[in-house]
Amino acid sequence: MQRISTSIDIAAPVERVWAVLMDFPAYSRWNPFIVALVGSAVPGAKLRVTMRPEGGRAMSFAPTVIACEPNREFRWKGKVLVPGIFDGEHCFRVSSLGPGASRFLHEELFTGILAPLIMRGSMKASTQAGFEAMNRALKLRAEGSDG
Repeated sequence: MQRISTSIDIAAPVERVWAVLMDFPAYSRWNPFIVALVGSAVPGAKLRVTMRPEGGRAMSFAPTVIACEPNREFRWKGKVLVPGIFDGEHCFRVSSLGPGASRFLHEELFTGILAPLIMRGSMKASTQAGFEAMNRALKLRAEGSDG
């Protein structure tokens, strides 16, 4: 099992951060990591996600939404080939830090027999860098200073 966990504080209310996260068609305009996200944020729905890790090439996959609690949490789970080989549970959480302030938690738990082999070294570092780049871009967009 491998985990990548990042967070960032945002000077915007939870509802604003959530609105940016749930506007999937706009991802290509602001998100440097998840460059495309198509589908519905309904548990059981299939998504089409295209990610581009920093310094890497874009890769697409079709995870299943496992949770969506408005203004709080959005999670999906994907797999390579069959469950148990290389699975990833991706999670976005937003929590209030008080009026007009939020914390965004962005993490993924990688499991399966290949997780320790795949999620190490440069792959782990580039994935974490991608999470952090997305966090910064989300902060800029939610705070209204994305240009």
